[in-house]
Amino acid sequence: MVMTNRSHRNPSILHVEFSPLNNFMEDNETNSTAGEQNSMGCVQIHIPQELFLALGLISLVENILVVLAIIKNRNLHSPMYYFICCLAVSDMLVSVSNVVETIFMLLHDHGLMAIHPGMLRHLDNVIDVMICSSVVSSLSFLCTIAADRYITIFYALRYHSIMTMQRATAIIVVVWLASITSSILFIVYHTDNAVIVCLVTFFCTTLVFNAVLYLHMFLLAHLHSRRIVVFHKSRRQSTSIKGAMTLTILLGVFIICWGPFFLHLILILTCPTSPFCNCFFRNFNLFLILIICNSLIDPLIYAYRSHELRKTLQELVLCSWCFGV
Repeated sequence: MVMTNRSHRNPSILHVEFSPLNNFMEDNETNSTAGEQNSMGCVQIHIPQELFLALGLISLVENILVVLAIIKNRNLHSPMYYFICCLAVSDMLVSVSNVVETIFMLLHDHGLMAIHPGMLRHLDNVIDVMICSSVVSSLSFLCTIAADRYITIFYALRYHSIMTMQRATAIIVVVWLASITSSILFIVYHTDNAVIVCLVTFFCTTLVFNAVLYLHMFLLAHLHSRRIVVFHKSRRQSTSIKGAMTLTILLGVFIICWGPFFLHLILILTCPTSPFCNCFFRNFNLFLILIICNSLIDPLIYAYRSHELRKTLQELVLCSWCFGV
């Protein structure tokens, strides 16, 4: 039930089968070409496993650097950056699952590993939980960061009493527990269409929540800022707006990268046997590349929008390079 189905499954049984490992061994030989057109006239583009591996490794290294930078720099020890750190960990789950999955596929491709069905099933379940946890936690932390920015803008004087480190830690623990628990339940009941309905509903709900919050922030922030006459408060207001803009970019990238996957789930529910939908299903590997790209792009956004984080990342990279030399 994971989001990385690179095999050509029948849409009627796809349900929430995200991982390609189950069907990979029987479908492997069909993935050797760069693209083909089936009897229904559907153009099917196949992406080399090496590309999945390369993107997965790059995004994994990027997100590890983000986590290390936030841990290293005390100036980044704030609730918002802790939430961003968790968002990076969510992206790492996608990267790790993709790298592990692709390595198994490549080893099998080259005859270097014989995959036992039992091991395949267990690995598939682990990858399913990791990626499902990633999407649920990513959406949750995007909402959490949006709420954090909202409080910063409209309750600036009370922010540190509202968003304490204890409350931030509690929120992080609750989000991860809820994400892992729901993911396990999704895997257990993956044959039920209710799982897809829950995922799509959660996705739409979080989008609406963020849209309403951001709309309110940007409509009222200008009026709110006129009432602030003290310079340091005005500076804080400007910083908060910048933080809100950063999260708006993150949310937009998330929608672009994950949107086709959720459209895929919606089509499974609405038109599983339609020829048009079947053509859409057959290019699922393109959606997977977008999902991996989301994990790759997010760290670049963090670095571009935050001077402090960018400076720490540069120090980490330079130290690693000097140590290697």
